[in-house]
Amino acid sequence: MFFNNIHIRLRVVFLVVCILLCAVIFRVFYIQVFKYNKLSNLAESLWSRELPITADRGEIRDRNGKVLATNITTTSLVVIPNQIKNKEEVAEKLAKILNVTYDEMYRHISKKTSIERIHPEGRQLSYETAEEINNLGYDGVYLVKESKRYYPYNNVLSHVLGYVGIDNQGLSGIELNYDDYLTGENGAIKYFSDGKGNRLELTEIYEEPQNGINIDLTIDIDLQLSIENELDNVIEKYHPEQALIMAMNPKTGEILAMASRPNFNPNNYQTSSVEVINRNLPIWMTYEPGSTFKVITLAASLEEQTINLFNDNYYDGGSITVEGARIKCWKAGGHGAETMLQVVENSCNPGFVVMGQKLGAERLLNYIKSFGFGAKTGIDLNGEANGILFSLDKMGPVELATTSFGQGISVTPIQQVRAVSAAVNGGILHTPYIVSKMTEPETNSVIKLFSPDEGKRVISEDTSKLVRYALESVVANGSGKNAYIENYRIGGKTGTAQKVNNGVYMVGNYIVSFMGFMPTDDPEIVVYVAIDNPKGVTQYGGVVSAPIAKNVFKTAIELYGFEKTQEGMPREYTWLDKKYTMLPDVVGMSLDSAKKTLKGFQVITSGNGEKVIYQSPEGNYYAEEGSKISLMLSN
Repeated sequence: MFFNNIHIRLRVVFLVVCILLCAVIFRVFYIQVFKYNKLSNLAESLWSRELPITADRGEIRDRNGKVLATNITTTSLVVIPNQIKNKEEVAEKLAKILNVTYDEMYRHISKKTSIERIHPEGRQLSYETAEEINNLGYDGVYLVKESKRYYPYNNVLSHVLGYVGIDNQGLSGIELNYDDYLTGENGAIKYFSDGKGNRLELTEIYEEPQNGINIDLTIDIDLQLSIENELDNVIEKYHPEQALIMAMNPKTGEILAMASRPNFNPNNYQTSSVEVINRNLPIWMTYEPGSTFKVITLAASLEEQTINLFNDNYYDGGSITVEGARIKCWKAGGHGAETMLQVVENSCNPGFVVMGQKLGAERLLNYIKSFGFGAKTGIDLNGEANGILFSLDKMGPVELATTSFGQGISVTPIQQVRAVSAAVNGGILHTPYIVSKMTEPETNSVIKLFSPDEGKRVISEDTSKLVRYALESVVANGSGKNAYIENYRIGGKTGTAQKVNNGVYMVGNYIVSFMGFMPTDDPEIVVYVAIDNPKGVTQYGGVVSAPIAKNVFKTAIELYGFEKTQEGMPREYTWLDKKYTMLPDVVGMSLDSAKKTLKGFQVITSGNGEKVIYQSPEGNYYAEEGSKISLMLSN
């Protein structure tokens, strides 16, 4: 019996040992087969180390491939604390070079970590600083490549491009909106170390960083430089509180140029306030638009056929009274008898009140919303505002009257440019956009192409033709004369909007503006200029902003090759204006006949002979009276 019990216990023990042995074997098999990758990674993490290499952000370029934002290579300091032998000495030397306290540096190099980045003092070091650190030759002290964003045009296009932080993350503008595309994948130099962190003499592994996607904008940097120059002149001459200029292709919604003041340098953004950096005025600023908004009232009235530009008449006595509120015309005593076309030319507020009354509140408000006011345009930039409109139930007779000429409502510049573009491009409202395509950095192959949307029809083509005619007449014969360029067809509308402070209109403080486009028969560019409270000048849009727009149009003529035409409206000159007259064509004439024909001009000749074979400027176009005319002669 006793021996039987011993045998039973032995069998039980043997069975238990077998079971445990099988369990161990199974566990080892499970770990080796099913958990191999996990354990291998854990083991590797104990003896492998990485020195980071930052990837370059994708470049940002203009529509012609000119680089607006790129990268420069800098170096940054990292340390591996376990490899540093004399921590006190290393901390003292590095602290002196980087101009930080000894305690701060010692804290970095004494951390219980595999690798420590010295941040921010050790980031994006200058060449001289990096060389000084490298010459120390300390174990555990490494300089690694780091990419730094660089904007070759400095302040130019700053609000549109935005800027990046020290870790190469986009923080505003295109840099923020398209950060996921612009950001690349960082690489590293991998090496191996023992349990004490000492570097092992094994093969290093280099993981190449993957650069970000390149982005091409609709911006034309040459036009952009022109408007930046105009804004600099505005600041120097008028000392305004704010100023902005933007240009757009009315057929597509492509933003060609956009700038405002104050601006900042994204290479050195730390010196500018958050308010300046975040306020991209063309999309952020909201204000009462003034008379540039009359384009919408005009377009709605023509579409609804509540007025006739040529046959309907209005007598402007200097003001109009609406429910006890007296609304004045800018001209004391008024303009007298006018056609509706002259109401537009003269920017007559009482005349536009009548237009609004004929439309009625509901129809006018529907057109205003249809033209995109009261909502974001959807442009691919951050920080866009909505603007403010009256609701229909709050739009009484007085509100209807003031809205008709752009007072009492709030809009953004981009909303106005978009709406006027629709009014003159044939009646199609497009979504503005600023990115044209994305390309792969290695092959430059197109990854994504951005095209104009189909748009929404807001008025008919016939109405749009009438609007263009009226606005060309404003420049030729009305308040926009200072934007007129001989031999080219330009349309536009001036604006002088009184500013509001704490619900009260300010005295002598206006936002003066001009909205223009060319050529009027087939618009290719819309330009908007707005200057906030210019000093030392009569505050009218036609006086301040129209000449600035004229300069931008002159640049556009050079850049885009707009051809001269004989079909534009002739300008009505005053005694203050430079006089232009039709220049005769003298090619083929004898020199004597040519000189007689060109009486009043300064004739300059070149070549031998008595027959004119070429003249500059060419004939049958307007030229300034008394200007120089060059003739080339031959036999």
